Amino acid sequence: MKANQPYNKKFEQLKLKHSLIFPIAFLILIWLIKIFEWGLALDFTQLGIFPLHTKGLPGIVTSPLIHSDFKHLMANSVPFLVLSWGIFYFYRPLSYRIFILCYLSTNILVWIGAREAYHIGASGLVYSFASFLFFSGIFRNYYRLIAISFVVVFLYGGMFWGIFPILKDVSWEGHLFGAISGLTYALAYRNKGPQKPQPIIPDDDESIPEEIWNSEALENKEELRK
Repeated sequence: MKANQPYNKKFEQLKLKHSLIFPIAFLILIWLIKIFEWGLALDFTQLGIFPLHTKGLPGIVTSPLIHSDFKHLMANSVPFLVLSWGIFYFYRPLSYRIFILCYLSTNILVWIGAREAYHIGASGLVYSFASFLFFSGIFRNYYRLIAISFVVVFLYGGMFWGIFPILKDVSWEGHLFGAISGLTYALAYRNKGPQKPQPIIPDDDESIPEEIWNSEALENKEELRK
């Protein structure tokens, strides 16, 4: 067992590093955009989503990159990094697909169903990622992923109130549609990516003296029986 530990540790470190590359690169991009906007005294608000108007269509792609001020950007940066890392680390085979689908569907729904105003910021993504991580763990019924669901609730449970029209200047529609998107993809992809391991039944014994959680070995055994 000890001979395998350095390899496992190295693998986990590499996995951790790779799962941070894209979230950090995205954060660097939106920070550079804000610094550029601030440094040249520009206003990129019109790159946001303006629902049901053609002028708001480009915002489906650009709105998460735009923030009203540095306070707004900072408020989104930390939860975005934590939650997107969670998707890229725990759901690596699905990570890019989930990111793109949440990105586009949330913003399209905002364009279709939000009130007439410019909607900007990455908070819709934050809500979609939080929703995906929470519901995905519940749907898969796997204790390790359920633990992630509880961590999300513990850290960001207060976000729940953001889906209601409480604050006038906040795009609660983006929060709501983001949460709906995350829930939708957690349900749609519940049978893909990491799954709850199944017990192995030894070939020479019909009883199960103990549960050995190894899903890959079980799949190989079923193939041999065929």
